[in-house]
Amino acid sequence: ESDTASELSFQLGRHKKSPSTGSHSSDMASVSSVSGSVLSVYSGDFGSVDAQGTVEFALDYDEKNREFQVHVSQCRGLAVVDERKGRSDPYVKTYLLPDKARMGKRKTSVKKRTVNPVYNEVLRYKIEKMVLLIQKLNLSVWHNDPLGRNSFLGEIEIDLASWDWSNRKLGWYPLKPRSLSAVNGVDHRGVMSLSIKYVPPGSLGEWPRNPRSGEVHIWVKDVKDLLQLRPSGVDSFVKCYVLPDTSKKSYQKTRVIKRDTNPVFNHTIVYDGFHTEDLKDACVELTVWDHEKLTNHFLGGIRLGLGTGLSYGISVDWMDSTQEEVAFWQEMMLAANEWIEGLLPLRSL
Repeated sequence: ESDTASELSFQLGRHKKSPSTGSHSSDMASVSSVSGSVLSVYSGDFGSVDAQGTVEFALDYDEKNREFQVHVSQCRGLAVVDERKGRSDPYVKTYLLPDKARMGKRKTSVKKRTVNPVYNEVLRYKIEKMVLLIQKLNLSVWHNDPLGRNSFLGEIEIDLASWDWSNRKLGWYPLKPRSLSAVNGVDHRGVMSLSIKYVPPGSLGEWPRNPRSGEVHIWVKDVKDLLQLRPSGVDSFVKCYVLPDTSKKSYQKTRVIKRDTNPVFNHTIVYDGFHTEDLKDACVELTVWDHEKLTNHFLGGIRLGLGTGLSYGISVDWMDSTQEEVAFWQEMMLAANEWIEGLLPLRSL
């Protein structure tokens, strides 16, 4: 792999002035900010019942153990999933949003053949109070199917920043239909706005005006709706590599934008040493990080490439671009010397 990396003699540069956007506008700008992986949280939902009924629960924060506790008491009047048998086998599931992957899900036991299940179970999260207050609690009720074809029965979403923490009593809450905000929020890490351009070798006339090898230009414009890890916001920056080269020669980064979940970077990176055939085997990896003194925290990223799983004939795990990322890269390959605009959801890499 090191041999192939050295073949791509990437040189890095940064324009002081951002380029103007070309007249070509990509359909990628309209791509939904919900990636396919987000929807997998609801995979296996084969039921089409309407949400109904209520759930009784209480919330508490144990200061001593630094633990958030969801006391799930019971549900009443849930929808019937199997009309023929007149039954539902419900359980309750919780997530903390927006970063459900970080804290994971919690589930109660399954209660068989009832639309009025009694649980009396406590679902626990080890989390600092300060971090908890910038989360939302998503509590949903599901019918458990032995074949994994679980059916959604209703949910409630609570903004924990505005929750009355002096209230530790059990309360009844109506279950609502699935909200789009919950689907968006389940693994929603933000959306990056960027443009890319490929300049083939020899396409701009004779050297020295024109590079002898091709260039890939990456214009990182901004990121919207980053995960907020602290009440003060997030201090973010973007790293860039062109894989398989992970050397210092390939590494570039933007400046840090402080206390902003919608940072504007306006940073252009140019990699040369590209030949057109390299575009099939290389992958531009852009990752967003929260900057802290001791360690940086990964917030999300994108990988631009063909997503074939192979690089120069070698199987690699980083060649895993999503459908949107592949389409964006392919459009750049087909439109030489044109800026291609994109709006791509950040994901865990």
